[in-house]
Amino acid sequence: MFPVYYRQLARAAFAYPAIDNHAHPLLTEEHRDTLPFEGLNSEAVGEALVDDSIHTLACYRSTFQLAKLFGLKSGEDSWEAVKEKRAGLDYAQLCKMCMQPSGIQCILIDDGLSGVRDLAEGYRWHDQYTCSPTRRIVRIEVEAQNMLLDLARSLPYEVDSSTVSDLLVTFTHDFEARIVTCANDNEVAGFKSIACYRTGLDISTSGAKEDVENSLLEAWTQYKATGDLRFKQKALNDYLVRIVLRLAGQYKKPVQFHTGLGDNDITLTKSSPAHMQPIIKAFPETTFVLLHSSYPYSRDAGYLTAVYKNVYLDFGEIFPCLSADGQRAVVKQILELSPTNKILWSTDGRWWPETYYLASVQSRQVLYDVFADCIRREELSENQATAIVEKMLFHNSNRLYGLGLTPKLDIIM
Repeated sequence: MFPVYYRQLARAAFAYPAIDNHAHPLLTEEHRDTLPFEGLNSEAVGEALVDDSIHTLACYRSTFQLAKLFGLKSGEDSWEAVKEKRAGLDYAQLCKMCMQPSGIQCILIDDGLSGVRDLAEGYRWHDQYTCSPTRRIVRIEVEAQNMLLDLARSLPYEVDSSTVSDLLVTFTHDFEARIVTCANDNEVAGFKSIACYRTGLDISTSGAKEDVENSLLEAWTQYKATGDLRFKQKALNDYLVRIVLRLAGQYKKPVQFHTGLGDNDITLTKSSPAHMQPIIKAFPETTFVLLHSSYPYSRDAGYLTAVYKNVYLDFGEIFPCLSADGQRAVVKQILELSPTNKILWSTDGRWWPETYYLASVQSRQVLYDVFADCIRREELSENQATAIVEKMLFHNSNRLYGLGLTPKLDIIM
């Protein structure tokens, strides 16, 4: 089962239980084919996703691995053959065959992804595929938008420039109360912000009340005109993030931030976590988790984990979105400077069970490859390398999120 060399390391890399510190729900059986399956390997949208992403090295590798999982014969391992095969599988069987070999003991699920409410399963549904209960990650922008929608149905006055100040007071009070309720909920492991998508990671450490009021009025006016509410006003977004950072620090709940890798809705130059230095300094009691390896700014993220006690780095989403060489390069870049007790594993699994499978299989292989090289070059002992892998897969997240789990060592037989 394991490679011939460094058997102790191999057992850790390929069979040690993992805590998935950031993922999303799977589609319901009814909606299993609602979204283009090409999203398995890419965050692109439209023609860039359907026409081009299937020609990446990442997709070729995923095709090969899924063809093997599905039992396709050599010569039948095309992307279309994989899609056809999965379409013919019973959905429960498909989920089981992807989740069972992943070695995931516990999943922390961000259920605020757009479309989840209509298309996906609830977070507790995923417990059937893990040994430990699934926990929630609360997406703060979605919580805030939902709260404003609730207010819209009950406000006794029209919102304009003369009343928006009152609206901000009520909205702030209700939002803070909601965050405190979440922080006190044992099923909530932490919070997450998608400020990176909305207005960038250059989050202001303070803001004028008038600017926040004007932003709130703009969001409200757009909602009334279009029926669509999406916070894309910087002053308002930054204000909400500061509230959560303050309360999360008080209640000792980590706050995850989308950084780097994403779709074309992101302004790439504002997705580097380097922009976050001022806000990290402003909230030293709050734990920041930089998601998605911060790719292509992985070294920036590693630097921040090295110089700030309250910063951790997740090395997810690059599996399976990058080529194998790209994945190894990113993990090596992270390890250049980042303390190994602050690196967290995740799948960024979403929609399709194959995302969990591929992320697990590919990341475990990369961990073995990278640390086997370190041992071969006599930079680490095998005992040291093994302990680091076990920390990255399980113990770091277990400690950071206060999960109190004991690793189930027979999770992959």
